Amino acid sequence: MAHFIVFANEKGGTGKSTTAVHTAVALAAAGQRVAALDLDHRQRTLTRYLENRAATMRRTETDLPQPLFEVLDEQTPEALGEAIERLAQQADVIVIDTPGRDDAVARAAIVRADTLVTPMNDSFVDLDLIGQVHPENFKITRPSFYAELIWNSRTQRAKSTGKSVDWVVLRNRLQHIQSHNLQRVGAAMDELARRVGFRVIPGLGERVIYRELFPKGLTLLDLKHIGDAGLAHIAARQELREMVAGLGIPGEEKTAKVA
Repeated sequence: MAHFIVFANEKGGTGKSTTAVHTAVALAAAGQRVAALDLDHRQRTLTRYLENRAATMRRTETDLPQPLFEVLDEQTPEALGEAIERLAQQADVIVIDTPGRDDAVARAAIVRADTLVTPMNDSFVDLDLIGQVHPENFKITRPSFYAELIWNSRTQRAKSTGKSVDWVVLRNRLQHIQSHNLQRVGAAMDELARRVGFRVIPGLGERVIYRELFPKGLTLLDLKHIGDAGLAHIAARQELREMVAGLGIPGEEKTAKVA
């Protein structure tokens, strides 16, 4: 059976598609058979990224690790199930990028998840999606609606399949300097993780390079094709490797060794 990694967050601008495509490429580079399914048939960010990657390979006559990919045009849970069954015959890992909204298709994908990844900008604005904090002491007062949605989805999956879901919250756009806000958000997230049941790992930092690579479809695992292997890019590549390793996907142990 394929391992399903679902990237889901109802808020936009959290780096969801960026982390999804970098994860898919990193796993493919590690020798996994990877398929990527884009559920956002309007923006198609993940699809466009991988299309740009395919175009770069044709233009430069190079061979890069490349997942299979497709976009779900028919937005129904039934069509999602058919796409998953088809891709599962060709892939060890299926990466699913959901749109930044709550709908029946996104919920159906979440129920399929073996690893559920919620990228989140490192701020109380984004944290409010899964937990509310006290305005003075910044302690968690209660889980929010999205945490309850995920809890219900995990319960549904456990009843229907007997399998648990590894829920991972990515702290994206982490600042590289310590601040009171960084510490407060971190403490609140750790407290909520214990109450709700998710893991917290560092995601991708606030780096221009992640946006600049999009037109060519490249990732930081393709440094020899970027032409600039400066220290900042090397540090960013290590950041990417650590993020993928932190997800704990079966068979990804070779990712850290990819040049």
